[in-house]
Amino acid sequence: MAGKKVLIVYAHQEPKSFNGSLLKIAVEELTKQGCSVTVSDLYAMQFEPRATRNDIVGRLHNSEAFNYGVETWEAYKRGGLSKDLVEEQKKVQEADLLIFQFPLFWFSMPAILKGWMDRVLVQGFAYDLSKSYDGGLLQDKLSLFSFTTGGNKEMYSNGGIGGDIRYVLWPMQHGIMHFCGVKVLEPHICYAPENVSEEKRKEMLTGWTQRLKTLWKEEPINCSPEWYFK
Repeated sequence: MAGKKVLIVYAHQEPKSFNGSLLKIAVEELTKQGCSVTVSDLYAMQFEPRATRNDIVGRLHNSEAFNYGVETWEAYKRGGLSKDLVEEQKKVQEADLLIFQFPLFWFSMPAILKGWMDRVLVQGFAYDLSKSYDGGLLQDKLSLFSFTTGGNKEMYSNGGIGGDIRYVLWPMQHGIMHFCGVKVLEPHICYAPENVSEEKRKEMLTGWTQRLKTLWKEEPINCSPEWYFK
């Protein structure tokens, strides 16, 4: 939709990968719609995933015992976060939609993307102790997790060896996005693209293109435990 701002946080090492193709499609299709699209390509940026004292510029609130949560909260309030965090927070603040594009690693997101969550979504910016979930500080935004898996759809079904894929989504969608007040769209999952035919991969890419065309008309999921564990 024209005028909308989109931030795509991309976590894959190889531009020619299937994830890279999904990223390219999203940038092209959303730009074609008149959206302003920004990409944080975490590997290309050599984004630092470790949450350390380096994230705080200047004095510490308590130099005797380092507490990352407290220190980043205090630093955010006084404008003392490191430059890379301030830049990412600005992108988040300006975005109407956050898309996370990545391959599923060990039933979770890659470490570099988890590090982005840990370091960017600090207290005071994304949430406060009295302002979380529906009252989170980022409640005017939408999010979408788009990812690939190694296993097929049957493996991630209710009766499959991996269990329902929604169990995997609980900490990412509910524990992070919903906690920060962000509304969550249905995830876009491409199952086992490395283990299917070229024709099937093309179908997956076409399906992503088609979904993006009507994305702004979608309603967010019901952010409740029932959606994940019914």
